[in-house]
Amino acid sequence: MALDQSFVGRSYPPTAPYEVGREKIREFAEAVGDANPAYTDPEAAKALGHPDVIAPPTFVFSITFKAAGQVIADPQLGLDYSRVVHGDQKFAYVRPVRAGDRLTVTSTIEAVKSMAGNDIVDVRGEVHDEAGERVVTAWTKLVARAAGEA
Repeated sequence: MALDQSFVGRSYPPTAPYEVGREKIREFAEAVGDANPAYTDPEAAKALGHPDVIAPPTFVFSITFKAAGQVIADPQLGLDYSRVVHGDQKFAYVRPVRAGDRLTVTSTIEAVKSMAGNDIVDVRGEVHDEAGERVVTAWTKLVARAAGEA
């Protein structure tokens, strides 16, 4: 069954603050194989003009995807998560994510489409710091495959 187009524009409440820690950044950088010293060495980050270590650009996905869980779990939307694959991801940064940031995410459904029996939902996650300043916007495309696909 196709998803309801009336959900386009629906926003969900901001998440609880997520505190970005140096160790989480280091672990993420290690996991993705990025040895940039700005991700692990506060002095290297400061030499580049940052107040502390910064996170690799895709680090914020873990925060925004968790926030998109509000969309996924919305029973009124009716998205069959057992059939969902990650279709696309984009980021637009105002500034890097830094150790010590306390970030919240507000998720908004930007588009709902059906193509070849697949349901496609585009979710925009606005990430703000404790001062309410936007840090990054992330767009996530979720595709619920048609029931006949393996």
